[in-house]
Amino acid sequence: MIQFKKIRTTDKAYYQFIENLLIDAFPVEEYREIDQFREYVDTKDAFHCNIILEDDKPVGFITFWDFEDFYYIEHFAIDPNLRNGGYGKKVMEGITKQLNRPIVLEVEHPIEEMAKRRISFYERQGFTLWENDYQQPPYRKGDNFLPMYLMVYGDLSIDKDYNDIRKRIYKDVYGAEE
Repeated sequence: MIQFKKIRTTDKAYYQFIENLLIDAFPVEEYREIDQFREYVDTKDAFHCNIILEDDKPVGFITFWDFEDFYYIEHFAIDPNLRNGGYGKKVMEGITKQLNRPIVLEVEHPIEEMAKRRISFYERQGFTLWENDYQQPPYRKGDNFLPMYLMVYGDLSIDKDYNDIRKRIYKDVYGAEE
């Protein structure tokens, strides 16, 4: 059975698994500096860094922000040795049941095959693609904004909620102004 366990950097083995997987699974421009990531894990109340366990064995991690009106999933990855084994589906089923408000996440534009597959995966889990022009702010000074789309799960309206969600993510997750 899939479990989510919020951790801190003092959970040495679990935290190291997450940090290694973060670095392995994401390009450097898609995550904050490791020192800042560690700081967020230990000090940001709204930021949740969760190890994903099955039978007490780490299979992946998911980080999300708990905002008043929605959750924002920042990073989600499964151990490369376990990918395509159904874990992604199990995790999304579990997290959508556990979180009691709408969920928002970012996806790359469906240009490359992997991005198309990722969008299809989230759609199969009940997420809707919002094709508004959305630019992910850079994590590091000097990096560029990245063209992305938002995907949402739950009762959110692109017309009513998009601007407020974008502003909240920009400000609280990236420390960016419009």
